[in-house]
Amino acid sequence: MHEKSLYIYVLGQNASFILLYNTQKSITFVPALKNTLKHTHLKETISLSVPLILTQIGHIITGMVDNIFLGRLGNTEQAAGILSNNLFVILLVFSIGMSYVLTPAITDAHVNQNEKEKASLFKNSLFINVLVAIALFIILFFSSPLLGRMQQPEDVVKLAIPFFNVLIFSIIPVALFFVCKQYTEGLSNTKAAMYISVGGNILNIILNYTLIYGKAGLPELGYMGSCWATFTARVFMGIGFLIFVFKHKSVNSFARYYKEAKINAQHFWILLKDGLASALQFTFEVAAFAIAGLLAGVFGKEQIDAHGIALSLAAFTYMFASGIGSATTIRVGNYYAKNDLENLKLAIKTSYKSVIVTMGFMALIFICFNTILPVVFSSDAEIILIASKLLLFAALFQLFDGTQVVAIGALRGLEDYKYPTYIAFIGYWVIALPLCYVFAFTLGYKVYGVWLALSIGLGFVAIALSIRIRNLIKMKSILG
Repeated sequence: MHEKSLYIYVLGQNASFILLYNTQKSITFVPALKNTLKHTHLKETISLSVPLILTQIGHIITGMVDNIFLGRLGNTEQAAGILSNNLFVILLVFSIGMSYVLTPAITDAHVNQNEKEKASLFKNSLFINVLVAIALFIILFFSSPLLGRMQQPEDVVKLAIPFFNVLIFSIIPVALFFVCKQYTEGLSNTKAAMYISVGGNILNIILNYTLIYGKAGLPELGYMGSCWATFTARVFMGIGFLIFVFKHKSVNSFARYYKEAKINAQHFWILLKDGLASALQFTFEVAAFAIAGLLAGVFGKEQIDAHGIALSLAAFTYMFASGIGSATTIRVGNYYAKNDLENLKLAIKTSYKSVIVTMGFMALIFICFNTILPVVFSSDAEIILIASKLLLFAALFQLFDGTQVVAIGALRGLEDYKYPTYIAFIGYWVIALPLCYVFAFTLGYKVYGVWLALSIGLGFVAIALSIRIRNLIKMKSILG
């Protein structure tokens, strides 16, 4: 009966094996299973990735919506919002990166059905991330004068400072959101964060419109309405997700042990040490792009706006790769916890193939519609022209960007944080940023030189991280 069931299954999956199965089943049954296994890996990768992609898109849409609304008010207002976010995001992503180490730790506890461990990990992570967010808020609070010392247009800086001073308050609710997000992803639940993100973005769109223009009985705040909308939406997302994690039966199995869980040295120091490495790796990349934006600002507000528009679109497509990368972390973490090396390798290969196809398609979109996409953000002809050329550079680094984020996801699932941090530092700060200066100022390519340098840095990081994965698996026989 068992052999007959296998026969029917192979027939359904791959009819070309039928005759060979009858005569040489020891040879043909293995390829059939391999094809089935590959199909399963692709299906599971897509199943996990889609909600994650929608969640990630939700976050980037928040900034894109703000950018679009501010662009309708004027070039100066739009540039002020972009400049504020360029400084804010450097420390924001450090906070986000701190939470990323929670996912593989929760996955391991979940696979071993250890609810007390999950409760302790969640409590320690929540404590660390809120503490870090408060510290970063204090730093940001005293950082607004830096906006006036970055050689940016004076009228842009004047508008950016009050905008920035409101925006920084959202760093604490963002920390709450991401701790909850990484916890639920550790349970392979990727839909919860998606629903919360969608709700938050709908709220952000509504509040942008009503607060900027004074609709629905709300005060007319002009461009400042955009930052208040973002802050309110992020509070909703952070507090709402925290309530969901403790109340919803699909994810709250740890809650009964939460009160008795302690802030303990074992979990605290592991999460802090690995979290700092993860945060630095994430920050090195994003800070390099933020500094590149400041370099673009030296050449005038039109170049700031064009850079911000092209970067918003590139960040949007990056979210597709980021979703696949997060799915890779979950799947690799699961197989790592189960000591299943064969499936771990297949999971990584499937993610690579998925992201190459996805980002290759995005590159074609940028090439084919480079003159059309910027029109959504601005009506200024000069800004549209510059942004359209920058999108060709964005197309250049799509595959590099996708490959590196999947590699980081795989290494995070393998709980390898130190080497990716070194690679990110070299790629973005030793290679990309110095080249930004050389290409933009020494060679006179201005903002185009900035983007060429970033593409080179991304290429190095993608190749180096992929080599690290291959060597890690080969060298250590990681599961042994």
